[in-house]
Parts: sequence; structure tokens; C-alpha cells
Amino acid sequence: MINKSSESQRELEIYVHIPFCVRKCAYCDFLSVPAEEAVRSRYVEVLKDELRQKAAAGEEHVVTSVFIGGGTPSILEGVQLAGIVKELRRWFSVEEYAEITVECNPGTLNREKLACYRDSGVNRLSLGLQSADDRELKLLGRIHTFKEFLESFSLARSMGFANVNVDLMSALPGQSRESWQRTLNQVLALKPEHISAYSLMIEEGTPFYERFRPGGPEAGLLPDEDIERQMYYDTRDILAAEGYQRYEISNYAKPGFACRHNLGYWERKEYLGLGLGASSLRGHVRCRNQENLEAYLAGDWRCQEVTELARKDELEETMFLGLRKTEGVYLTEELLKVYERVLADLERKGLLFREKGRARLTELGIDVSSYALAEFLL
Repeated sequence: MINKSSESQRELEIYVHIPFCVRKCAYCDFLSVPAEEAVRSRYVEVLKDELRQKAAAGEEHVVTSVFIGGGTPSILEGVQLAGIVKELRRWFSVEEYAEITVECNPGTLNREKLACYRDSGVNRLSLGLQSADDRELKLLGRIHTFKEFLESFSLARSMGFANVNVDLMSALPGQSRESWQRTLNQVLALKPEHISAYSLMIEEGTPFYERFRPGGPEAGLLPDEDIERQMYYDTRDILAAEGYQRYEISNYAKPGFACRHNLGYWERKEYLGLGLGASSLRGHVRCRNQENLEAYLAGDWRCQEVTELARKDELEETMFLGLRKTEGVYLTEELLKVYERVLADLERKGLLFREKGRARLTELGIDVSSYALAEFLL
């Protein structure tokens, strides 16, 4: 068990991966699978073994955030998920006011589960809505309707959860600008503290790729580039009018509710990944856990990929991760020495500006962020 009295501990984030779902969505390329209750129960016990074995890795750290993602973590029984959180609190030095998030899907939540989450110290929920249009939800392969989402949201509020994120997705096949605006306005009526709004990515290896890839049989159903860009502008403008601050390219929050865990990733804070396929960043080393479920259940949670980061790699990540934040990146002497030419070039193109020692993307730079951020690869 970790001594929690040290005031000199460094910050650490913990990510816990629950790889199970009721049914894999047609667009999803995450490490997730349907599984029977016996498999899920076995996984929870192995996960607890892993976190106990890796507790030593957190001896010099204080845990400032925990994010339980998936998959669908809310597919677990409430006592199972609460048990994971309690074990984390037992074996790691968890900050008193640490942000502890659980990803939840409508259709898998109930009062008992939410009570278990709350009582174990979970203080933030992330609800995967994606769309308020039932036709769009069905196309995505979601297991819920908008009505079921509303019921889950209302239940979370009634159980005392005052920090709730809603995940949304634009640029869906057949989606119009008007239907996207309706989704935004229907969600805003609920006044969540945080909204993540991403554009659909067509990933290889998914059913969507076969249908909607460039040149695919239904590629024409995707909104064109101009409509997709307008959806992005609508998101920015509609949410800003309701008091949501865009603090990252695709993330918006009421003042004081930016996701601490996600900010840690973009700022390259150290994090420990627990569970199947989870990644960690410790010092100058990045690693990824075993991805084979059968091997993991047999107790093999060794890292399968270990990368020793060169200074070049760390500088690249500092820029292309940090510039996703609207506050940008503080330019140290080292960053200026390495990137002055790139910074000046992007300034001339109107994609970046410098102010009070920080570099930030302009609105145009955000529009073409894939290009702008790639310029920082050495």
C-alpha cells in the first residue's frame, strides 16, 4: 500500500481500459469486444491484480485524474466498477479532489450503478450520445435512442452528478447541417458541463470503411468538405453563445469544467495505463499493454510495445499535442531554437500567432490543423 503523506510526489494520471461493449459500433476501431458476464468478471479480477502489481510505479506520484474508458465501462455491474476505483484508492496516492471519470453509454446505466459510482468517488461522467437523431444513431450502430439518452442524463443528475460530458459526432453519412444544429441545441437544453464534438473518421478495418471509404459504394452520402467545415463553425459559434469555452480543437466546457485528464495528455503529463491494450508514458518511455484478451486473462499484462523517446520525439509531441489547446504552447528557449523557422513560416501563412511567450493556432490554423501540426515533425 502506498504512503500518501509525501508532499513531493509528481503528478500521475491513470487510464483504465474496459474493453467490453454490448455491440461494436460500425465506425469504431477501438480495442473493444462483446463478452459474456463470466469473461467480464474474470477481467475485473485480473485488472485488480495488475493494478496491485503496478502500484510501485506510482510510489513517487500523486494521482490527479483517473479515466475509465472503453469499450463501455458501464456494461460492468456497479459493484465491479466501484471495486476497481476502491482498489485504485487503496494502492495509489489519489489526490483528495482528483477527477475520476467513467465513460457510459445510454442503455447500460441504472440507478444502482450510478449509486455505486458516486459512493466510490467517481465525480465525472462521459455520456456517449453522438447524435440526437434516432436515424443517425441507428446508422452508427448505437444501442440506444435519444429518449434513452435523455433518461440516462436525467438519472445521472438525480443521483447528484454535477460534472457531465456529452460526446457528439458530426459529418455523419446523410447528416445535414440542420440536423447537426438540432443535435447541438437539444443537448444544450440539458446544460451539460462539457461537450466533446468530433467529426466522424472513417477508419480502416471497420464496417464503415467498406461502405464510406473514398471510392466506396456509399461515399457520396458523406457531407462534403464545405458542409463539414460549416458544421465545425456552427459548433464553435452555437456553443460559445451559450457560455462554453473551446479549450481544445474539439472540446468545449463551462468555466472550470475543462477535462483535467485530457489536458494532461495534451501537456504530456505522465500517465499509467491499466487493462487490455492500455498505454503508459513514464519518464522518457512509452509502452502499450498486451492486446490479446486470452493472454491478458491468463495474467500476462506485460508491455508489448516499448518505445524509448528521443528528445526529438518529445519536442514534436510537445508542439503537435500542445497546439491542440486554444491556449497553445509556452515557447521555451529550446523550442524556439528548434522550431523558429517553422513558427515564422506558419505565422506568415496566417496559421499561427505568438503572444506573451506562447504559440497558438489561428482560426485558419485550426481549420487546417492536420497540415499545421504536421509541420512540427522533425
